[in-house]
Amino acid sequence: MNKNELNPDASPQAAYGARLRSLREARGWTQEDLAGRTDYSSVHISAVENGRKPPTLRFSRSVDRAFGIEGADTFERQYRELQYGSLLEGFPEYVKYESRAAEIRIYNIGIIPGLLQTPEYARVLADSAVRRGAITPEQADERVSFLKERQAALTRPRAPMVFVIMDESCIRRPVGGAAVMDAQLSRLVEFAALPNTLLQVAPYEIGERRTFDLPVNLLTLSDRSLICYAESQAQGNLDRENTFVTPMLTAYHQLQAEAQSQAASVALIEQLRKGTP
Repeated sequence: MNKNELNPDASPQAAYGARLRSLREARGWTQEDLAGRTDYSSVHISAVENGRKPPTLRFSRSVDRAFGIEGADTFERQYRELQYGSLLEGFPEYVKYESRAAEIRIYNIGIIPGLLQTPEYARVLADSAVRRGAITPEQADERVSFLKERQAALTRPRAPMVFVIMDESCIRRPVGGAAVMDAQLSRLVEFAALPNTLLQVAPYEIGERRTFDLPVNLLTLSDRSLICYAESQAQGNLDRENTFVTPMLTAYHQLQAEAQSQAASVALIEQLRKGTP
């Protein structure tokens, strides 16, 4: 039987499919053999190998188990790079560090930071991306599921210190209607009450004293080394060079000084929950 020639350089999805076929054939397995070791049909496996169907997180984990792949070179990691790497370079690697950081510093504009989003708030954003044609419904489901995994870092046994500064636009921008926003604002209040967190709102009034114009994430690892991840609408950048990261940390501290205290920030959030301007 003739088989299609695969070009792994054609796209990240093609590289994923070509690798899947290569590992399968190296084991001497047919597509039916691999199907018997996963929860998927041979037709589905063929479609992924040939790039007719995109892989999913569940599929990637299933083939990792079938092949016994662990560590840094899993299909799950390749899937995450496929999902996020083409749009936000550095994001998959950032998440890897985020899950074991000793300190997390976040600044966001426009929307609540992902680590603090409720499932309902995250779902509204994901569904909106589906309606715009930016992602598929399956990718929306995986995006929400992936966010839940990231949030687990906040409750691990040795939980990190988490510092969050949100531009005032984050809490004033309505997302998903009154019920979704009320639950989301309530979640922020709960977050601020945790022993390992600090939540501050950067009010509009600080004007030109706002030190960042784009979202920024800063990580302090257990060895005290620093990582900075900053992103625009279409791309992200991960940096570990002290000559770049240290000034970003200084700018974050300057923004903390300009932002409202946690008590004042929580009071503002409660006013918004009550409908007070």
